[in-house]
Amino acid sequence: VQLQASGGGLVQPGGSLRLSCAASGGTASTFGKGWFRQAPGKERELVARISQSAEYLGYADSVKGRFTISRDNAKDMVYLQMNSLKPEDTGVYYCAASWRYGGASAQPGDYDYWGRGTLVTVSS
Repeated sequence: VQLQASGGGLVQPGGSLRLSCAASGGTASTFGKGWFRQAPGKERELVARISQSAEYLGYADSVKGRFTISRDNAKDMVYLQMNSLKPEDTGVYYCAASWRYGGASAQPGDYDYWGRGTLVTVSS
């Protein structure tokens, strides 16, 4: 399974972006999925996660109320709607999928497939 994230870019503080992640080369529609980000000089951190049937959604405290994760299993896509963006949201955003943890783990090591990442820059 290959994952491809898209939708990053430069946005002003307070703005919005929607990230998308497409799966190919196999099906990830039954996998737990997550979005992670890595800022310069920092470790990769979980942003949001969604279980295989979207019955569970989880968010980092820093993005609660601003970001929304969703998925479309028919299209094998996962999305991250990001509103009220802040400079500290800047980083490379990665989508990930786990066939081992359909409930969507918070740990990067529990994910089996990773996209290349898309850069989000929040700056005026």
